[in-house]
Amino acid sequence: MTVWRHPDEVPEGYGPSVVAIGKFDGVHSGHRAVIDRARVDAAATGARVVAVTFDRNPLAVLRPDSCPDALASTTQKVRLLADAGVDASLVLTFDEQLAALDPRDFVEHVLVDALGVRTVLVGQDFRFGRAGAGDPETLRALGTELGFDVHVVEDVCAVDGRRVSSTWVRNLLADGDVATAARLLGRPHAVRGEVVHGLKRGRDLGYPTANLSADGDGLVPAEGVYAGWLVDEGEPAGAGAAPHARTRYPAAISIGTNPTFGDVLVRQVEAYVLDETDLDLYGHTVEIRFVERLRGMVAFSGIEPLMAQMADDVARTRATLLTRGT
Repeated sequence: MTVWRHPDEVPEGYGPSVVAIGKFDGVHSGHRAVIDRARVDAAATGARVVAVTFDRNPLAVLRPDSCPDALASTTQKVRLLADAGVDASLVLTFDEQLAALDPRDFVEHVLVDALGVRTVLVGQDFRFGRAGAGDPETLRALGTELGFDVHVVEDVCAVDGRRVSSTWVRNLLADGDVATAARLLGRPHAVRGEVVHGLKRGRDLGYPTANLSADGDGLVPAEGVYAGWLVDEGEPAGAGAAPHARTRYPAAISIGTNPTFGDVLVRQVEAYVLDETDLDLYGHTVEIRFVERLRGMVAFSGIEPLMAQMADDVARTRATLLTRGT
């Protein structure tokens, strides 16, 4: 998939294109409904599918006090859009200049001139342009004038009528309900980062863990112990490492501050790869995928009850992953 950061980077004469526009935070099932419709329309006309999105939530500029934490970083979002089947992504820098752009200017410069748009797909709550002045009807009127179609894709809703949204997923993760979040996302929620050195207490206890750097990608779920997967992506590009095949390992994952010992000041994500005691992941980028929460984080009275609980966590992780198979 091709990625552009500015309309001027799009090759001259690009198009025709079918464009899906949105924040696409988490690229959940509602977002993919828009993208899937774009793929169908593009297949019928021989056009390319382009996702137009932003490098941050617009609220980060417009109302920073109301801006929620992102489910996924821009890097993760671009990967997820590629997995969803788009041909290219235009990731616009959302700053004051873009926020002040008139709806017509946005449509003419980005959609028509740069992308050669033939069809635009948006969700029902789509807004664009200065002060959110543009909505789907504005877009339809401009499309009639400038020669493109507009399709508004209906919300994806649960059986109780609740709309699938990034907010819903975010609330589930805050409660540790990664299993339901995965159903809304269509895949396990994941965080991603570099493996760094920790206190090595897990190694001393017989359960060496890969500790993620605090500045990793993705929204970290509630504290607790989870069954999931660790995907090793190898050393970062440019580090002189040989090409590395992505390897997936079953893992028991801990999120918290190690309350039994009380010497970890900030919440950390660490994963024990089942049955691996000599795996060297330091300096590697890994993705941690959450399948199911096993329990909350608690402080134990000593090493022996902690060790017994860790053994149980590993057994439950093994059973969960065998049952779920994801």
